[in-house]
Amino acid sequence: MKNCFYPADILLPSFSKDAEKMHRWSCVACDQYTSEPEYWNAVETVVGDAPSTLRITLPELYLSEAEKRIPKINETMVDYAANVLTERKASMIYLERTQKNGKIRRGLVGALDLECYDYNKGAVSLVRATEGTVLERIPPRVKIREGASVELPHIMILIDDPKKTVIEPLIDKATAYETAYDFDMMQNSGHALGRYLPSDEIARVSSALEALCEDASKTQGTDDPLVFAVGDGNHSLASAKAFWEQIKPTLSEDERAVHPARYALCEIVNIHDTALEFEPIYRVLFGVDPEAFMTEFRTYVKSLPESDIDAQTFGFVTVDGYGEITVDNPTSLLPVGTLQVFIDAYLKSHKDVTVDYIHGIESTKKLASGKDAIGFLFKGMEKSELFPTVVRDGALPRKTFSMGEADDKRFYLEARRIVL
Repeated sequence: MKNCFYPADILLPSFSKDAEKMHRWSCVACDQYTSEPEYWNAVETVVGDAPSTLRITLPELYLSEAEKRIPKINETMVDYAANVLTERKASMIYLERTQKNGKIRRGLVGALDLECYDYNKGAVSLVRATEGTVLERIPPRVKIREGASVELPHIMILIDDPKKTVIEPLIDKATAYETAYDFDMMQNSGHALGRYLPSDEIARVSSALEALCEDASKTQGTDDPLVFAVGDGNHSLASAKAFWEQIKPTLSEDERAVHPARYALCEIVNIHDTALEFEPIYRVLFGVDPEAFMTEFRTYVKSLPESDIDAQTFGFVTVDGYGEITVDNPTSLLPVGTLQVFIDAYLKSHKDVTVDYIHGIESTKKLASGKDAIGFLFKGMEKSELFPTVVRDGALPRKTFSMGEADDKRFYLEARRIVL
C-alpha cells in the first residue's frame, strides 16, 4: 500500500538560524484567539516592522475584513518569496516542539498528497477528517488560497504508530543533523527546534510509513484503512483540497502529477507521543439570554428518550457564576456531541445568537462571564478513542477536541510554493 506523505520544497526565512528574528517570524495559527483581539494586538507589538508570518496569513478574528486584507497579504507573499524566503528542495524537517509544560512533542514536516484525502462524510481514504467539515467555511478560505503564491501550514496530521517506527527512531540521531531553526516562540509559547533529515532518513521514514499503511489495513480489516487523521487545521486542508479540485480539470495528466497545489505542507505526529494531549474545545454563546437558554436546554434534556449511554454533566458559566446540569439520557457517546445537537438547533431559531469555540477553561470563563453570554465546560475525549471512533462512526462533531491548549498549537513557521 502506497504512502502519501512526501519530502517537500520547504521555504524558510534566510535568517532561520537567527533566534531573535525567528521569534518575531513565527506566530500562532489563524483560528486561535478568535474572540480575543488583545492577543493579536500583543502579537502586533512583538512583530513590529519585522518580517513575520503574521503579514502573510489572515487571523480569523479579521475574517470579515478579508476582502480588504487579502490583496496586501498576497503582495507581501510575493515580496517575501523574492527577498526573505529561501528554498530547501525535497526536504523533511524533524521538529521538536517544547510545550509550555516543558514536554517535547515530536513531528515531521513534509507534503501530503491531496489525492489521498477526502473530507466528505463516509470517506474511506488514507487521509480523513476527524471532525465534521462545515462546507460553508471552505469557499472564503479557497478565495484566500486562490491568490496566494505560498502556503503556510498549521495542519497537524496524526498517525497511529504504537510501535513508534516512524518518528521516534530520529530522537537519538537528530543531534547530528543540520539545524533548520532553534528559537523561543512568541507569547511564552514554548520552543521550536527543527532539523533537516538527510536523504537516507527520508527514505527510512517513507518505508516505515508504507509499512504502517499495510499494518493499518490488516488491523482495521479493510483495503481502505485510515492511516492519516487530521488533528488540526481541518478546514485549511479541506480548502487546499477544494482548490486543487478546482484547478485540476485545467491541467494535463503530466501537469497534475507535479503541480505544487496537489500537495499541502503539514506536520505529522504520532498519536502515541506522550507530550500530545487532547483538550476539549468549549462553547461560548454570545448575544444570548442565559436564563432563557438554560430554560430551553432543561426542557430539551427532560424530553430525551431513554438512552443506554451513561449520564453526562456539563458546567455552565454566566455573569452570575458557575452551575451544572446533568443529561441523564445523552444523544451521543461524547458530551460535546450531546451539547452540539441542542446548540445547532437553538442557533437556527435564534438568529441573533452566535457561538464561538474556545480553547482553555480560563478563556471560556472570561468570555462567558460577560453580559449576554453563556459558556459550557465538559469532559473531553481520550486520544486513544480517536482512530477507532472515526473508523467506526466517521467524522466526529465539529470542534470536538484540541491537541493541547492554544499556545501549544502548531505555529506558522515553514512555507511552500503552491504556484508554478
